[in-house]
Amino acid sequence: MIADLICDYLGQIGAMSFDIAVTEREAIDLAALRRPDVITSDVRLIEGTGPRAVALIHTQLGLIPTIFITGSPSECDPAVPAVAILPKPIASPALLAAFAMARASLKR
Repeated sequence: MIADLICDYLGQIGAMSFDIAVTEREAIDLAALRRPDVITSDVRLIEGTGPRAVALIHTQLGLIPTIFITGSPSECDPAVPAVAILPKPIASPALLAAFAMARASLKR
């Protein structure tokens, strides 16, 4: 449900496609199939962790702006700096601001 809510929020400001992964391996595989412009990730996944998946995606595809959305911010230790680490429950204005920052970093 949270992933759907995030997709709804981001879709309202122009995000056009989404892949939702529940495991570290699935996230890596989906990114390899279609390189994301922006990654949103939780820390805890059904198998593996979001920060580890993001680090592996960055290793394979280069740096991609990343927003972590998590109930466990203290466990978020990404390999590279994130655009934002947002606590759950997610607030739409914070997510939209972080996404705007991520999109702006793409234009540099």
